[in-house]
Amino acid sequence: MAIAHSPSRSTGLDTLATVLVTVGVVLAALLTLYLVGFDQGAISRSGMFLHELMHDGRHLLGVPCH
Repeated sequence: MAIAHSPSRSTGLDTLATVLVTVGVVLAALLTLYLVGFDQGAISRSGMFLHELMHDGRHLLGVPCH
C-alpha cells in the first residue's frame, strides 16, 4: 500500500531566505577572491600578518603576484 505525499510548498519566506543566503555566500566569495587575488595590501592595512597571509594564499591558488 503506497502512502500519498503532498507536494511541499515553498513559502515566500523560505525563498527569500534562500536568496539572501546565496547572495551572502557569493559576496563573501567575491570579497575573499579580491583580497587574495588582487588586493596587494591596499585594504589590508592591519599590519604585515594579513598581507603575508594573503600573499601565501595567492601562491597556494596559483595566482601570479610578483
